Amino acid sequence: MAGYVPHHRLQRGDVRGVLGKGGGKGTRSVASYDEDTTTMGVEAGRLALKGAPDASVDRLWFATSAPAYLDKTNATTVHAALRLDSGVLAMDAGGAIRSGIGALRSALESDGTTLVVSADLRSGRPSSAEEVSGGDGAAAALVGEGDVIAEYLGGASVTDEFVERWKSPGDRHTRSWEDRFGESVYPDLGRQAWEAALKVASIEADAVSKVAVHSQNARAAGRMAKSLGGVQVLDDLSATVGNTATAHVGLLLAAMVEQAEPGEVLALVSLVDGADVLLFRATDAITGAAVRPVADQVAAAVDLPYATFLAWRGEIELEPPNRPTPPRPSSAVAHRTEDWKFGFVGSRDRESGALHLPPARVSFTNAHQDDMDPAPMADVEATIATFTVDRMAYSPSPPVIFAILDFDGGGRFPCELTDCDEGDLHIGDRTEMTFRVLGTQDGIHNYFWKARLLPGQSTEG
Repeated sequence: MAGYVPHHRLQRGDVRGVLGKGGGKGTRSVASYDEDTTTMGVEAGRLALKGAPDASVDRLWFATSAPAYLDKTNATTVHAALRLDSGVLAMDAGGAIRSGIGALRSALESDGTTLVVSADLRSGRPSSAEEVSGGDGAAAALVGEGDVIAEYLGGASVTDEFVERWKSPGDRHTRSWEDRFGESVYPDLGRQAWEAALKVASIEADAVSKVAVHSQNARAAGRMAKSLGGVQVLDDLSATVGNTATAHVGLLLAAMVEQAEPGEVLALVSLVDGADVLLFRATDAITGAAVRPVADQVAAAVDLPYATFLAWRGEIELEPPNRPTPPRPSSAVAHRTEDWKFGFVGSRDRESGALHLPPARVSFTNAHQDDMDPAPMADVEATIATFTVDRMAYSPSPPVIFAILDFDGGGRFPCELTDCDEGDLHIGDRTEMTFRVLGTQDGIHNYFWKARLLPGQSTEG
């Protein structure tokens, strides 16, 4: 179980400083120009699988209200980047915010092992409450039997039909009804689901140690939290991350599990198009299970200027690079090189051990042909041997920073860096790989791998 919070954040107060209105207190997370819901889902899935390296996944479900593609399945890209077996079913559960907790509950009540990935990218009209209250992020939960860190005790759902928040196909921004309407509807639905879940799990309310509440309607979430009595209601991350919509229940669950003690009963409440309540009990395996805690990612975020945020979101159009745009990526080539392009798998010469990035048929050490083993490199760290700042290359957010990376255990590769500025870098800095969007032409997203500085590394140039 893991959450992913992007590297950048927006200080809400900066909105008023630029536009003279809007803004507020706190921060919200911001996906980079080269991130979308698919790439963020990959990052969350990688963290979840690192916490359970021996897990054998049977199914992958990907939930988002902001899919990178329609018609095409986005989960297949996540599947390829995570290098899951071809027999693993990969399906989208997208379009609606409730699909996040819906996919999670369905997996909890199914057989086999399911990787549930959710991600969202939220925006709004400049200076709007939707813009500053939203947030970008992803979460992933590996659901199955064995040495689980949180045992599922049971859950309940209550569904009702009403229009409180909506976005028509083709709309850029979400619209919502007056907040007091949702505030009058959701709490009663939440209490019904709460009582039903406790009954299913055969526990009393005072047995619940911690609860996390999610709703797109902050007033409804607040009223629901107050109605739970003496149960400890955890921070909903609205002041630091913002509301990540489809991903938020997974993000809250990950953060709650990371704070839990063995034996504690945890409740997850979602008020979206009805109400859902899931109950868990933390096990002894919970101690030290987090690979990269949500709190650490939030603390490490770096401020982003509001004008840059608007440009990344397409709300303002900047002067484009004075270079021709790259051609449309070839679907045929991408399919032939799937292991390299999506999985970042090189090749290693069986005799000499020489690593080839990208993979090669002929070894540069002994000229042996087709005598290679696959070499997965996505989780291998590397050191910057040298780097350059290119202000002429095409990029949606120039300049482009390229580095020559020396990978641990051998292998050298020229690679674009992300989530950093030129003043952040030094020769000898340590990096890790991250799955990103190189560009989008003719509606086709060109996914590949970039490098970023390891968390916790000094960024003072």
